[in-house]
Amino acid sequence: MTDASRSQALPVVVLKSGRDKSVRARHPRLFAGAIKQIDGRPKDGSIVDVCTNSGEWLARGVINQQAQTAVRLLTWEQNEVVDESFWKHRVQQAIQRRQHDPLLKNTDAQRLIFSESDGLPGVIADNYAGHIVMQLSTLAALNARAALQDALIEVVSPRSIEEHADEERMRFEHVHASAPISALHGVAPAENVEIVENGLRFAVDLAKGQKTGFYLDQRENRARLARYCAGITVLNEFAYTASFGVVAATAGATRVVNVDSSAEALRVGELNARLLGPTETELQFVASDAFVDLRTRRAAGEQYDLVILDPPKFAHSPEQVERAARAYKDLNRIGLLLVRPGGLLATFSCSGVVDAALFQKVIFSAAVEARRDVQIVERFTQASDHPVLVTFPEAEYLKGLLCRIL
Repeated sequence: MTDASRSQALPVVVLKSGRDKSVRARHPRLFAGAIKQIDGRPKDGSIVDVCTNSGEWLARGVINQQAQTAVRLLTWEQNEVVDESFWKHRVQQAIQRRQHDPLLKNTDAQRLIFSESDGLPGVIADNYAGHIVMQLSTLAALNARAALQDALIEVVSPRSIEEHADEERMRFEHVHASAPISALHGVAPAENVEIVENGLRFAVDLAKGQKTGFYLDQRENRARLARYCAGITVLNEFAYTASFGVVAATAGATRVVNVDSSAEALRVGELNARLLGPTETELQFVASDAFVDLRTRRAAGEQYDLVILDPPKFAHSPEQVERAARAYKDLNRIGLLLVRPGGLLATFSCSGVVDAALFQKVIFSAAVEARRDVQIVERFTQASDHPVLVTFPEAEYLKGLLCRIL
């Protein structure tokens, strides 16, 4: 009897010869091009076994024949059953890891579940002072919604759970959300939620905010950048709700200009400034397209001690990388010209398909075009509650550089 025949209750995905390397390496995504045949006629969203062409059992996951990622692999243990208790156990493990993270002791807002890195493909769950926002972006996750919800209630005892549709990623799954926002448990706040991060209070708009409401992935970078902000002027582009700007003010910046295209986000930023309390920092909020604003300031001859560039994702797929690289170069070229000699540029990319090496090359090209000499002072990545599974390096999406401009 082959290994495959021991799992007769499950359909079997048979791989093409020589296409088993990634599965053996425990990469959680199996692409349709690696599949030779599917035995058992499974429905999309059902559990399947994955085997080699010779019948060797390799892994188990959830199939979606409409998607390029045809199987979301969940376990490499043949005796592990993928049922409701499986999903609950994975949730419990993810949350327990955060509970032992010393970098999360000074905040009541953290990412509880980070998709493949926590063995839960397509599941994002962020906790904002007891209010959980969950994003499900795979068919596997959508089918496990009830088990995920029950586990979060059991482990966290949240005041509320809301599901926000991740429409961008769900398009790749060929799945449509029933509603942009769905209340799953409790009563969601009618107004902004107030969270605490390293002693600072921030307002978070859970209903209308980007991502799940707040850039939790920049938590540690905000603290690191604050060390450079005493007595300086700061230009904070793509400011969103001005979290970098508020931290800079707390650290003693003399002037902080926060620029974002969303007037609504900036209104929350102004609230965050009020939560800061009395400050000697001059805080400004400007609703403008960042590319236009940067060029306007450059034409006016303005310069700052620190320029922060934290744009949204420019590339959503490998096909968009070249275009994104051009946009990053243009953005950073102008940003470099707005930094006083001896000042700093903090620049970020959250495009996962633009890796750290390419991003550094983009900054090099921008520096050459701007005719500025640049030193890399620090490197930034995502916060510790956004861990990177070594078998899934794609999880490392946020990268940044702190550069001194000579």
